[in-house]
Amino acid sequence: MARLAQTAGLTDIQREILSTVRDFVDKEIIPVATELEHRDEYPQQIVDGLKELGLFGLMIPEEYGGLGESLLTYALCVEEIARGWMSVSGIINTHFIVAYMLKQHGTQEQKEYFLPRMAAGEVRGAFSMSEPALGSDVSAITSKAVRDGNQYVLNGQKMWLTNGGTSTLVAVLVKSDEGHPEGTAPHKSMTTFLVEKEPGFGEVRPGLTIPGKIDKMGYKGVDTTELIMDGLRIPANRVLGGTTGRGFYQMMDGVEVGRVNVAARGCGVAQRAFELGVSYAQQRHTFGKQIAQHQAIQFKLAEMATKVEAAHAMMVNAARKKDSGERNDLEAGMAKYLASEYCKEVVEDAFRIHGGYGFSKEYEIERLYREAPMLLIGEGTAEIQKMIIGRRLLEEYRLQG
Repeated sequence: MARLAQTAGLTDIQREILSTVRDFVDKEIIPVATELEHRDEYPQQIVDGLKELGLFGLMIPEEYGGLGESLLTYALCVEEIARGWMSVSGIINTHFIVAYMLKQHGTQEQKEYFLPRMAAGEVRGAFSMSEPALGSDVSAITSKAVRDGNQYVLNGQKMWLTNGGTSTLVAVLVKSDEGHPEGTAPHKSMTTFLVEKEPGFGEVRPGLTIPGKIDKMGYKGVDTTELIMDGLRIPANRVLGGTTGRGFYQMMDGVEVGRVNVAARGCGVAQRAFELGVSYAQQRHTFGKQIAQHQAIQFKLAEMATKVEAAHAMMVNAARKKDSGERNDLEAGMAKYLASEYCKEVVEDAFRIHGGYGFSKEYEIERLYREAPMLLIGEGTAEIQKMIIGRRLLEEYRLQG
């Protein structure tokens, strides 16, 4: 029987890439993931392997040294990687969002300067919208940029940067009042700046501080940080696209890619949870037979597999819609919402199948049980996704007359 979550219509190249990634996950990630996660250790050897595979340049055009692959190929690779360890998929996700934003919105000079080095993994990307007091309300950001000659001076505090310490390029969204008079809608007075920095913690360039890692329940290994700007000077040619006031739209375009990525991560974690659950159910015996032979467990396995299939199908649809050049906020929102919710449910069912052993750190399902909740809030909570979905549905089904 073919395993779950197969994708129809892939090219030979796509199948070869996915086969290579899956082999890498099975041999290089799954055997060490739980140990590294428990130590909250950055998986440098795994990252080096991803560089050798060319995955940091997967979606970057060939003219800039990348592989020029589609969002679908990327999402399917993320699904495989998250199946091994979700934190590793987080390491490449923010990198790809920044690379995508540069490809779509950057000036020619910015593309030529950054993309070849990003494709090689020499420059590693992170992006920053959130702040300590605003949560999902992006319009309420208070970080500001003020023009000073041919530079901008940035001040403010950002929050929840994935790869905040290990990255060397951060796309930062701030308010910029230049050319945007009082009363301008908040989303029209935001600008994205491309901020280069040294990797590490503390003051990573004059005026820019990355405090230590935030201690998290799960999603360990990858560094999640704050970012503090205090008189940070950025050249005017590091405004993404060269024009202020477009930052909100640039970031939302990137977030659509990020939501497909989170959906893919949910699919990968759910697949792994199903694999662990169905395997354990055939090893554990109660009342004289495998627990897999009990109807209650078979029902759980059936529900889990159906959720894995449904989430995968929606994720693939959202990626293909974005690749076609069409608006995909509805599909991306649906995919992210469904995949993250189903992931939580599949992981919990696998946890229940393991019984008391699921509570032991010796079993992989314990790690997945702590990782799944991050997907419920990453790239927008379920409530945000439902707002997006509801508004788009009303646009599509608006009554006439």
